[in-house]
Amino acid sequence: MTLETVLTERQDFIKKFSSVCPAESKKQSCLTDSKLTKVDVSHRKSSNQSNILNHLLNRLSEHKLPGSEHVKQYLLHLNRLNRRPNTLKTHFTPTLFFLMFLQTAKVRLEEITRNNLGAFIEQEQDRGLKPMSVQCKIKSLCAFIGFLIEREIVHPVVIKKRLGVKVPDSLPRAMDPDNVKAFLSVIKDIRNRAMILVLLRTGMRIGELLATKVIDIDLKGKKIMIFEAQKNRVGRVVYLSDDARKALKVWLKKRDPQREFLFYSRARDSLCYETARTMFKNYLDKAHLSHRDYTLHCLRHTFASELLNAGMRLECLQQLLGHENIEMTRRYARLTDNTRREEYFNAMSKIEKGEIHGHYQFDFKLQEISEETELLY
Repeated sequence: MTLETVLTERQDFIKKFSSVCPAESKKQSCLTDSKLTKVDVSHRKSSNQSNILNHLLNRLSEHKLPGSEHVKQYLLHLNRLNRRPNTLKTHFTPTLFFLMFLQTAKVRLEEITRNNLGAFIEQEQDRGLKPMSVQCKIKSLCAFIGFLIEREIVHPVVIKKRLGVKVPDSLPRAMDPDNVKAFLSVIKDIRNRAMILVLLRTGMRIGELLATKVIDIDLKGKKIMIFEAQKNRVGRVVYLSDDARKALKVWLKKRDPQREFLFYSRARDSLCYETARTMFKNYLDKAHLSHRDYTLHCLRHTFASELLNAGMRLECLQQLLGHENIEMTRRYARLTDNTRREEYFNAMSKIEKGEIHGHYQFDFKLQEISEETELLY
């Protein structure tokens, strides 16, 4: 039984109950009147979840691939576990591609081997996908295969050993301080300036900010409540600096008080990611910074690196960023370790002065004289 079936039967029951016992129904309505807002929000979340699930199931049925029934059961399983709609979509796409790959290779899902998985990974790499994208697909695919192993459809040896690709451990990309100044100087729009400053001063993910409602903001307490984080679904509190708080106060006076979400567009109740990304890119162009390849997420990296430079402890920054693992936060220490920087230049100064093995600092004056002599001859 699908979620849509359950919802339909529930609605039918409510209608039938109301027609048979109208007085009782009215009484029940009065009793729950104070909870209407929570019920409405819960219903909308459930409705959105149901729509996404049905959309994915329809896409699956359109392809008519061998093994589709197992994928359907997997999606229903994820839905029962209350996974986010984005999680359903994230797991669906790699699984669908894998079924297409197996159909081309004429291999049944129940008969897959580790070699089949290896061949699929090579195909994804040949398509030019970045290592991180390939790794994410492998993770989603292994979760699906784990589901099949639990139901004794696939042999456990398929993913007995770790399967993956080497992902570069790159540094977070923070914006240069001078670039931040130039970027902020071109933002004149009240709404957009508030958005950028909140991202820069709180370290919120763009998805978390776009999902923020007016009731989540406490200007007096200088904080924003994130009741459910975008990635790990763990709530946290972030704080507002004075400039971000002032920018928000100006925007709150101008915005439509009837709108539920903090930031919205003319056509939508909440601002979509693509609109925010385009806005950010346009301001980069105005500030002549488009060549730096900055993204909206760089504002979060900038927030973290600046706080560490100012002396904030890693454990405190971890809570503000909403990282489950402190190793994720520790990446910023590699980017902003002022102690290591000072020790390097102190040590190098001694080396260049000849205090270690004698003087051998490169003499640029002698180099210039030598080059002038060569030009004469």
